[in-house]
This record gives sequence, structure tokens and C-alpha cells, in this order.
Amino acid sequence: MEPTDDNRRAWDKLQRARLESTTEQPGIPPQIRALLPDLTGKHVLHEQCATGETSAELASLGALVTAIDVSEQPLISARARFPEVVFLQADPHALPVNLRRRRFDLVYATGLLPYLHDLHAWAFEAAAALRAGGTLLTVDLHPAGACLDATTLRWRDDYFGGRLLVGSRFGPLHNLRLWPLGEVVSAIAVTGLVVRRLDEFPSLSHVRRQDPRVPGAFALLAQKVADEPDEI
Repeated sequence: MEPTDDNRRAWDKLQRARLESTTEQPGIPPQIRALLPDLTGKHVLHEQCATGETSAELASLGALVTAIDVSEQPLISARARFPEVVFLQADPHALPVNLRRRRFDLVYATGLLPYLHDLHAWAFEAAAALRAGGTLLTVDLHPAGACLDATTLRWRDDYFGGRLLVGSRFGPLHNLRLWPLGEVVSAIAVTGLVVRRLDEFPSLSHVRRQDPRVPGAFALLAQKVADEPDEI
């Protein structure tokens, strides 16, 4: 699937449903804050920024933040509310050239994976954005927990099926991508980034209750230990 106008319109529709239906307060959960390095004066690329609250929180920690989202609609209000952040419409599968110049100290990807159609393309683009020593921090829904019914704890989706059927909160039913955790780790490792830690949490939500025996979210931290040679 290429980033055509039709695909962007479909993305916009899904993002509007997501933003209108969510009851979550935007921001960085304490468990994730503990994983962040000192951001004072650091260049941060925030992917899946939506309406910008988390981007602004990163800026409040001293970071110089560039925030991207495929959907233009939430960026309009984000630019007006948070002028200290640079907001750009961009596809994480194919970043603009000016974002691929190996200048970011941190790429922070939040809630992005279910919307990706090419996991490897995203991982390579994120690695290309990082300077040597830079860090990729991916925070997302745990794929195993996403397959379980929250009430009965019975499997409702195929963990290896590649698709997650989501309804209710998103209005009509939508098929999102379900990337097994092993695929996520492997896609990042193939880029040359070194996985430093993988944390799993029962939940990062203040609203949705999750059985503490079930993984609800994960955070993966990987580092770029060496820069690639310049292209000839």
C-alpha cells in the first residue's frame, strides 16, 4: 500500500475516529518517562504525534521536537497550541529527506505499529533519522494482550494472523495490523540498531483496566551504535 491520496483519506478517517473515541489523557506514562534519556538540548522526532500534547511534553523536558503524523487534520490545532514544536505531515514509511539526515538523538514512536503496512520500511526510516548513539523508543499495544478479550481472557484474534479486528471504540469495524513481538524486534535489529531493553507492562492506561496477568503494552529501546557510510 503506497501513500496515495485515497490512502491518506482513509488514514484521516481512522484517525478522526480514534481521536473522537479515546478517553485517554495524552501524555507520557511514568513508566515510559523512566526510560527516556536526558532530553535537554536533544533533537527528538516524535512519530504519530496526533494533536501534539505528548510532543509538547517532550519539549517541556528540554527537547527540540519535530513531530509528524500522516494525518494533517490534528496538526492544524497542534501548530496553533504548541508553537515550540515543529509539526509536519509525513509518512513514517518514507520520511522526507530533511528528516533522514541522521540528526536526531531520539525517535519516539507511540501507538504507531498497528497502522503500519510495512514494518521493515518504518524501521529503516527510523534508523536513518538517528545520529550515531541515538535511540529509538517504541511504545505500543502489546500484540498478545490485543488478541485477548478483556472480560473473558479468551483468544479472540490469531496472534500470527497479521490482522486485528477493532470495533466499538473506532466506530465501524477496522482491520489494523497485528505485528507479533518477535517481528518487531527482528525488524529493528535488521537495521543495525542494537536492542538495549524490552519492557512489558500490564497496562499504561489510566482509564482501561487490564488484568495484571496479561501484557497490555510494551516498550522497546534500541540504539544506533555506529553511523552508516555516506551514500556515494
